[in-house]
Order: sequence, then structure tokens, then C-alpha cells
Amino acid sequence: MSFAPSRSPALVSRARHTTSNHDNGEERRPKTNFSRTLVIGRGITIKGALQDVEKLVIEGTVETDHLTAKELVIAHGGAFQGIANVETAEISGTLDGELTARNSLCVRNSGRLNGDASCRRLQVDEGGEIIGKLDIITTPQQPNAATPAKQVENDEPNKAEDPAS
Repeated sequence: MSFAPSRSPALVSRARHTTSNHDNGEERRPKTNFSRTLVIGRGITIKGALQDVEKLVIEGTVETDHLTAKELVIAHGGAFQGIANVETAEISGTLDGELTARNSLCVRNSGRLNGDASCRRLQVDEGGEIIGKLDIITTPQQPNAATPAKQVENDEPNKAEDPAS
């Protein structure tokens, strides 16, 4: 004997409606999708190269010669030692070394940056510390600057081919 629950059209409609509400709830989440996120948990130490990381969350310790990522988050109690080149950085723990945040740098109240840093936008919460040299980036971002340069390169050969005009 098999049992198949019967569904009335009202239940099916409600189920679909519930699913679409669930989808709408997901749309309220931040649109940033970090498919290559690495979380270094508390008590874990990583030494060496990290490659192809979009978002690095450090709750433990990371020691590396050079890190390139889209986002760096150093949690309270976390530590980073080395050179980092990122889009955005949020420091609640400790960073010892050099940091370039091409977009924004936020040092939270428990955060400490020891070394040289450069960023386009800076936020330091009360209690946050920066010890070292800080540069504010004022040049246009690279994607905007690269496009006109390519157009100029393409225009120059055309002018060189037409000297007899």
C-alpha cells in the first residue's frame, strides 16, 4: 500500500509563494559573492604563500611574504604578518607589515596596524591604532586609467600611417 499525500491547489500555491519569499530574503543579503573565501580559525597558524583567495578572514595567524586578495578581514585576536595588497581591509586584530588597500581601510577599536599603509578611504574607530607611515591614494583607480591609454595607443598608429595628407 502506498501513501501519497493529496495537495490542494491552495497548498501548492502557498508553497510556491513561500519559496518566492525565501528567494526575496536572499536578495536582501549583500550582493558580494566571495566564491574563494578562506577562513583561518582561532589557534591556526599559516606560514607561506596564499594564492587565488578573494576574501581572507583571519581569526588565527597568517605569515606570508605577499598576499593579493579582494578583501582582508583580521578578526579580534587575529594576526597578519607580511605584505598585503587588497581592495578593502578591516582590521580588528593586528597587522604587522605593509598594507595597500586600493579602496578602503577600516581599523576597528581593537585593531592595530604596525607598519606602512596606503588607502583611498580611511576609517579609524576610537581605540584603533596605526603606528607607522600612512599614505592616502589620490590617483584615479587603475581600470579607469587603463582604458584611455589603450585608445591613445590605437590612435597613434593611424596618425603615423597618414603622413602624406
